[in-house]
Amino acid sequence: MSTVSARRDKVISKGVSRCETEKCAIEKRAYPPGQHGQERSKFSEYGVQLREKQKVKRIYGFLGKNPFRNYFFAADKKKGVTGENLLQSLELRFEM
Repeated sequence: MSTVSARRDKVISKGVSRCETEKCAIEKRAYPPGQHGQERSKFSEYGVQLREKQKVKRIYGFLGKNPFRNYFFAADKKKGVTGENLLQSLELRFEM
């Protein structure tokens, strides 16, 4: 019996399919394991806000949290909706 000496992830990346059946060990499921894990878990309110904040930071290219924080505090001091003011100030940053 011969053995494959290459690592499994290299074999998989070369196009050799490990999953021949419907159940695949590599396939990521949207639910946790177990009897009661079949429902998709929802993000908490904090999780949703964190995802949105990270998305904005990636779009506008902030490396640290302090520059983004300064823009947020400046937008908070202005009259109106803070989120809209924040996006306006970030868009103005690109136009300069």
